[in-house]
Amino acid sequence: MANENKKDFNAMLNDCKDMPKIQIITDEKSIKKYGGDKMYFAPPIDYDRVMRLVPFGKLLTIGKIRDYFAEKSGADFTEPITAGIFVSIVAWASFQRSDDETPFWRTLKANGELNPKYPGGIEVQKEKLEEEGHTIIKKGRKNIRYFVKDYENVLFELK
Repeated sequence: MANENKKDFNAMLNDCKDMPKIQIITDEKSIKKYGGDKMYFAPPIDYDRVMRLVPFGKLLTIGKIRDYFAEKSGADFTEPITAGIFVSIVAWASFQRSDDETPFWRTLKANGELNPKYPGGIEVQKEKLEEEGHTIIKKGRKNIRYFVKDYENVLFELK
């Protein structure tokens, strides 16, 4: 996101617009890709509520959050673009608050990848995760990315 210091992420976090909602999609390519036509949109505050559940030493992925919302709502899948945006909004809203922190650093991208869009980028998320006992590994030569080693073993189970 651009101009993070000029945005009120806590206002964005609490702006639910017309969500939650289920939308029926008709694009055959998307239906095939996501396994159905019922697409769920969760409001940003719901991502915050779920991300707050993850205890010290445990991790979650955006994909697991999306699966949880889809199952809970009876949809086939949760819309992926807004999911990524809303997870970033949660992180920046937490960063802008002086208290009541959401442990956003415990929520990873697919395959245990660290999220460069979080406040402080990879460096801050890496530091916070290492403080909780996780090992961070670097992959790639040109397009360098960072992952939590064996993240699958410490995934938090949403119920």
